[in-house]
Amino acid sequence: MQLLRSCYIAFVLAASLVLASCVGCNTRQNPDELRERTADATAAAKRDAKAVAQGIKEGLSRDKVVDVNTATREQLLTLPGISDQRAQRIEAGRPYSDSHDLVTRKILSEADFQKIKDRITAGK
Repeated sequence: MQLLRSCYIAFVLAASLVLASCVGCNTRQNPDELRERTADATAAAKRDAKAVAQGIKEGLSRDKVVDVNTATREQLLTLPGISDQRAQRIEAGRPYSDSHDLVTRKILSEADFQKIKDRITAGK
């Protein structure tokens, strides 16, 4: 998580510096127009930084196996197709002797289970 924050901060700072240097070169603009363009560019940089951070987060969690018996809600939410409601149902149904119990207990459909079966386990 610290890595994500660091990447986000670095990206926003870099975008702000580039924007400031470009804005400083053009002295013929109306100050109000300049402030508006700066605000728009900063907002766009912030959105882009959040997208980059989300991509990093997904990439880091993609190869990790999640134990349905011990995972936090946040860890469960990293799995494809797992909503907050489903994560709550998984937590409420613990413990599981096998990850396929999610299907037999009607928490997930077989199709949804097939999407995540390689990324979950039911450790004891």
